Amino acid sequence: MKGLIISLILIVFAVVVTIFKLETNKALGIVPLVILIGGIIWANLNFAQQMDGNVTFGQVFGHGFKATALVAGIMGMWVALSLTVLFPESLDRAMEIQRTAMLEQGMSENEVDKALVLGKKMAVPMGTIVSVILYIIVGAIGSLIGAAVAKKNPTPTPFQ
Repeated sequence: MKGLIISLILIVFAVVVTIFKLETNKALGIVPLVILIGGIIWANLNFAQQMDGNVTFGQVFGHGFKATALVAGIMGMWVALSLTVLFPESLDRAMEIQRTAMLEQGMSENEVDKALVLGKKMAVPMGTIVSVILYIIVGAIGSLIGAAVAKKNPTPTPFQ
């Protein structure tokens, strides 16, 4: 449930950025990562509190990483869906920006056209893969932080 909540917040943010055509604003690029880390830390702290602190570092980390895996999967699907169905014009805007940058670097029109054809073909699968990997890495960092700061006071069992 926590992974779903974090995903919904990230999707709402992505929709706002896309609607207002702010994809090129580099400062906004870090916001989803901050949302993810903050959300995973919140999920871990909430989990430890629900368990009255009777948790280990591994249990809290595992809980956060499960939420991370869900967020990464949902956001991977979101990237593919948004670039192909919901907001294909955002991909066209990105391609135009790339075209301008390549021409400024001195590439010929023919070279730019070839590069953009390949880029457009690879944008959705590569964007999806890269976003999933990025969310997993950043979520793992959030899980580590959350597990480290969560209150842990596990009750020993007779087998320990």
